[in-house]
Amino acid sequence: MKTQRIYLDTSVIGGCFDDEFKMWSITLIDDIRSRLFRGVTSEVVEAEIADAPKNVREKFIEILNMNPEVLRINAEVIGLVDIYLEHKILAERFRNDMLHIALAAIADVDILVSWNFRHIVRYDKIRQFNAVNLEQGYHTLDIYSPREVASHGKD
Repeated sequence: MKTQRIYLDTSVIGGCFDDEFKMWSITLIDDIRSRLFRGVTSEVVEAEIADAPKNVREKFIEILNMNPEVLRINAEVIGLVDIYLEHKILAERFRNDMLHIALAAIADVDILVSWNFRHIVRYDKIRQFNAVNLEQGYHTLDIYSPREVASHGKD
């Protein structure tokens, strides 16, 4: 069986230090460590983490030591973000949120996980992003919170 590729956005890493989210973020990262999932991150996450508190930066380094796939921004990604903007899915000031989605869609990851319920893990936004992705010849992207994806301690 194919190991699912899971894109972790920045909120998942920061979630390791938030009382509300840490159980699920830590469990999901442990699932990647145990190879239940293949971790995927990006240079966008890396840039967002640069100004984060030390403990968040250290957690990111821990994830990088698990040898995740690291996605890079290119012209195709920027082009897809521009189309998201044309469709007014999100405003320009939320470009990084759109970059996470475009990177994951173009790389054909299995699931993008996020705690961003305002711009990413939101039914209407998921439908809009996926409509554009299909229109542009990409697959739909499954988007969930870590709580919906983490193993919950199953064997």
